[in-house]
Amino acid sequence: MSTTRTATTLVASDLDRTLIYSAPALQLDMPDASAPRLLCVEVYQGKPLSYLTETAAGLLAALGEQAVFVPTTTRTREQYQRIHLPGPAPQFAICANGGHILVDGVSDASWQRQVAARLADECASLAEVRAHLLRTADESWLLKERVAEDLFAYLVVERALLPEGWVKELGEWAQGRGWTVSLQGRKIYAVPKPLTKSAAMREVARRTGAELTLAAGDSLLDADLLLAADRAWRPGHGELAETGWTAPSLTVLPELGVAAGERILREFLDASG
Repeated sequence: MSTTRTATTLVASDLDRTLIYSAPALQLDMPDASAPRLLCVEVYQGKPLSYLTETAAGLLAALGEQAVFVPTTTRTREQYQRIHLPGPAPQFAICANGGHILVDGVSDASWQRQVAARLADECASLAEVRAHLLRTADESWLLKERVAEDLFAYLVVERALLPEGWVKELGEWAQGRGWTVSLQGRKIYAVPKPLTKSAAMREVARRTGAELTLAAGDSLLDADLLLAADRAWRPGHGELAETGWTAPSLTVLPELGVAAGERILREFLDASG
């Protein structure tokens, strides 16, 4: 295991639609001849999936030398490990919405035990929540049902056919059982309340002795992370932008798509320098 560097700044950033972007999310709203050069950082089933600009790649490599950079994602470990980011390999990564802290690519057993104990003490079981999801969803709009790392569940839905009020009712049902519900694009997430990116970030900050924490994210599942950081940024797109979400330590950026990822990395470098 590599030795943790002495560093004062920890940067915990969401990945999808914050730093890396699928082709539909790039939002390259300029003439083709003026579009930035892109670097593919993820391949799925033999096809390129996620990108950042080459300029952003250089910024990320510089950030990895200047601060403790911690990829922080709702992705499972398997999904995260498909991504090959530029720069030094991060010593720490947060996966499954805080359910796993990876140390040099390996899930930390002590953190797993802490998470499991909190979920057992404070929340209804995953089995109960999953059964309710499947019982109340309708096949006319339900496309897929998935469980992530045996920690939380989500549905992929045809959003246009989703009945008005269904998500709200689900959220009210889950609230009393220690779970939260969020609709993000075509996915409806059911996540235990203690399972947060912010808790995992605090643990990594404790281990690294970080004196300053910086964060960025675009989705509702990033809100707790942005609130917990000393300084935070969100792009001009995403669920947080759609709801107008803000916080005292948050900077709202105007950039959209892959240009926002580049701007976020510039902000991280400036703040940690």
